[in-house]
Amino acid sequence: MVTPGTFIKASLSAGKEFFRPPVDVVARAPHRPPVLVPIRSIGPTHGERIEKHLLALDPHDRYLRFGYAARDEQIQRYVAGLNFERDEIFGIYNRKLELIAMAHLALSIDPELKSCAEFGVSVLKHARGRGYGARLFDRAVMHSRNEGVSMMFIHALSENTAMLNIARKAGAVIERDGSESEAYLKLPPADLDSRMTEIVEEQIAQTDYRLKVQAKQFWDLLAMVQEVRQGVRDSRDRMPI
Repeated sequence: MVTPGTFIKASLSAGKEFFRPPVDVVARAPHRPPVLVPIRSIGPTHGERIEKHLLALDPHDRYLRFGYAARDEQIQRYVAGLNFERDEIFGIYNRKLELIAMAHLALSIDPELKSCAEFGVSVLKHARGRGYGARLFDRAVMHSRNEGVSMMFIHALSENTAMLNIARKAGAVIERDGSESEAYLKLPPADLDSRMTEIVEEQIAQTDYRLKVQAKQFWDLLAMVQEVRQGVRDSRDRMPI
């Protein structure tokens, strides 16, 4: 469970990030302890970012995520068909507000399988190796429990070992059928710990996102001011003496 102390530390840490210039990739030292990864619930206003994230996947990654080498127009139809009222979309953003990892938790529409949900995840290549897929899976499990879901399953290609390993470590039963595999994970019912943890983690993620928005606005403004100053200097240097 995320304690109030952890929430305060995470908020302070996010605040410190405001004055640190954005970078594309920050390598994590092997000895560095794990940190809380802000995972935000995403609404329909982020449809463009979801589409941009999925379109950034290369053909092989699209094949692993969707089970086929999805073309751009197929991805666009997938995003357009997302049901934000029924399903849950989770995302991890970097300081440039790029969606670097996302998960789709689709609740069953079958009346006889209302307590089931399917999980799918994608992580951009440059953001892998940080455990984002596993963290998104844990977040989806917690949300599923709190929504009364008792069985979560993952349909994946058998060659998608990263996804299947995440499910296996969580205790899922995996059935392989040639090139495809199904993983089934029975979930315990929700309790006070799971409900409070989700509330606190979502609040941390929302706070983190707002700070990242402010930080991006600050650095964009600074870059614009520096560009104007450079233009003034260049014009002055070109003036005849």
